[in-house]
Amino acid sequence: MRIQQLEYAVAVARFGSFRRAAEALHLSQPALSENVRRLERELGVEILDRRRSGATVGEHGRELLPHMLAVIEAADTLKRAADESRALSRTVRVGTVTAATVPLLAPTIHAFRDSHPTTLVEILTAQQTGIHRALLEGSMDLGLVNYLDGDDMPPEFESTELLRGHPVVCLRPDDDLAASKTIRSADLRGSPLIAMRAGYVMHRYVMRLLDGREPTFSYSADGAEMGKLMVAAGLGIAVLPDYSVVGDPLERSGEISYRPIADDVTGVLLVLQRRRSAPANNAISDLHDLFVAEAGRASDIAAA
Repeated sequence: MRIQQLEYAVAVARFGSFRRAAEALHLSQPALSENVRRLERELGVEILDRRRSGATVGEHGRELLPHMLAVIEAADTLKRAADESRALSRTVRVGTVTAATVPLLAPTIHAFRDSHPTTLVEILTAQQTGIHRALLEGSMDLGLVNYLDGDDMPPEFESTELLRGHPVVCLRPDDDLAASKTIRSADLRGSPLIAMRAGYVMHRYVMRLLDGREPTFSYSADGAEMGKLMVAAGLGIAVLPDYSVVGDPLERSGEISYRPIADDVTGVLLVLQRRRSAPANNAISDLHDLFVAEAGRASDIAAA
């Protein structure tokens, strides 16, 4: 039994004629009649009464017609759900706090494009709380989030550590502080500081590092990428994870550099998260695995 056969029988019942139903279905009348006959043989009853004047629904047909319509409607609902699922599977949404966006995210997306050329990847920047909210709501599929050593990770997310590093001072190579091999927290208070906006992990770290004392002058940037651009423009220095600076195009071109922070061993992690109860999706799983593989390569290069 095929859904199409049910649709054919219902069409004949609706039009009251094999000829008119065949015209509406753009099908030959013999082919339509044969399909309905096969359905009736399979069900073991005659659905239609065939007469010279046309075709009407028989006694058995009247009993079966509501069930046939229900099956057709259920099949249509299934098809619509499948169409929606395919449309969603062609878009993967990744939230990021922007740290390591260029060194890690760009090569990962490039590799993903080779294996999923028709899948759109949307990159959405947000703070950690915004990414978590979107993951729970289902409006994001994956999230790149920073944590400091010792931070608790929410149990409702599957968390995969991608990169582990330390905070560094991002500065221009011609900055006076670049002459030192390491930079003290006191030096941060004496230089224009490009601080991450409240809500970012690195904002929390800098406030802790400065022990609540304000720098001489500071800007507020929404994420690491803007911070690096402002450093390159000579507006000041920024404190960022080392994995966000090393390998960045601005660092490779010599427009920005970095120095470790003296007497500080705080670790900072870049974690890839997704909701534990999220439905399975091949594209999302493949992108997740590519992030892990690219992070492994980056870690191997850094350790070499």
